[in-house]
Amino acid sequence: MDKSILITGASKGIGRAAAQALADTGWHVIGVARSIAGGFPGEFVSCDLTDSDAIRKLARDVVSRGNVLGVVNNFGIARHERFESVTDVDFMALLGANLRPALQVTQALLPGMRDAKFGRIVNIGSLTTRGLPYRAGYAAAKSALESLTRTIAIEYAAYGITANIVAPGPTETELFRANNQPGSEGEARYLTGVPAGRFGRPEEIAAAISFFCSDLASFITGQSLFIDGGSSLGKG
Repeated sequence: MDKSILITGASKGIGRAAAQALADTGWHVIGVARSIAGGFPGEFVSCDLTDSDAIRKLARDVVSRGNVLGVVNNFGIARHERFESVTDVDFMALLGANLRPALQVTQALLPGMRDAKFGRIVNIGSLTTRGLPYRAGYAAAKSALESLTRTIAIEYAAYGITANIVAPGPTETELFRANNQPGSEGEARYLTGVPAGRFGRPEEIAAAISFFCSDLASFITGQSLFIDGGSSLGKG
């Protein structure tokens, strides 16, 4: 069966690696981001995923194509903040930015998945849900995403639809390296929390995403898989 999969935040890092991994296994990839570099392994759609109206239009356009039977909700925004400095306005804005795209896009695609008796939903979680400082809003959003994922898994399992979380630990993306240069204090601080003694690679996260989207994972749903070199051990 020819099938398409939508990936948000697909321009670089984990999203780009997931696009390549899924294309390699036969999915037609529709990548979504504001902009993207050349050589993308599939079709690219430009969309500002912080704009609710733009997300709504994206969802309508994608549904009209038909046969979009998978989604990887990778887009997210993190913010470094002390808990006592978090305002209710900023907190709700961060929740919305991290949850709204996943909610709207997944809701739009579910009827088609249900009709096809097949669907794959992979939401990208975070190690912050196990407890990390200075990430109150982001951790709350990712915890909510985990709960949404389990709810979807229960409601739609009978239709051949699975919903799972892939939760990366510190991963060597362009953004991570821009904020944590080799040999920096930030790099050393992150490494102390990784028993494996190194950072993850985007293609390692992508491999888990690809597996959850495969036929071999048809009996796995509502699960959270940490890809973190052991960082989550003892945290929950």
